[in-house]
Amino acid sequence: MKKLFTEENIIKFYKDGITTVYIDGSELFTPSALDKIRALKINIVKKNKVQASGNIENKFKQINFKKIALGSDHTGFNEKENLKEFLKAKNIDFIDVGTFDGQSCDYPDFAFEVAKKVALNDADGGIILDATGIPSAITANKIPGIRAATCYNEFSAKSSREHNNSNVIVLGARTLGVDTIKSILEIWLSTEFAGGRHQRRLNKISKIEQLFINGKSE
Repeated sequence: MKKLFTEENIIKFYKDGITTVYIDGSELFTPSALDKIRALKINIVKKNKVQASGNIENKFKQINFKKIALGSDHTGFNEKENLKEFLKAKNIDFIDVGTFDGQSCDYPDFAFEVAKKVALNDADGGIILDATGIPSAITANKIPGIRAATCYNEFSAKSSREHNNSNVIVLGARTLGVDTIKSILEIWLSTEFAGGRHQRRLNKISKIEQLFINGKSE
């Protein structure tokens, strides 16, 4: 049986003064554990003295998005740049709407650009990064037809696609590590909408949206 290392395990090692963990190569690390290993500078070394790479690729059956609109404010710039290689490895085309450096900027500008690309069918879906994943989702959801979900773990990502048919995912660059972000995206990109009763509920959301588009409130 493979041993699973979680973030709690890594924190305990650190508190116990353990700075090097020896493994035999059959162990599994959660994404949050990998982030904590990097943050605490703990060495993961195979028993044959070859250092483990710490890079776990989650395989999935199908990509449901062929073209992505990708954007961030300054707080998510580095993570956005990192995700470009992640998307390339998945053969997913993307449109980078900015920001294009780490200088302070306003998140609504880039959340709007991503959501607009999706609403106009220039992209199948969107990925937005800001500090917490909250303000850009608020912005994106002002555009009719956008269902932007702030996701903070794999379960919320799966639910947002399966139940809510989210077409934009928003992630907090200052609340999640890069490996956790990638793991969440793996699930979001590959989960299909379940339809059925969930579509009925989305239809009700669309009706509410349409009321205000038409200048009515009831």
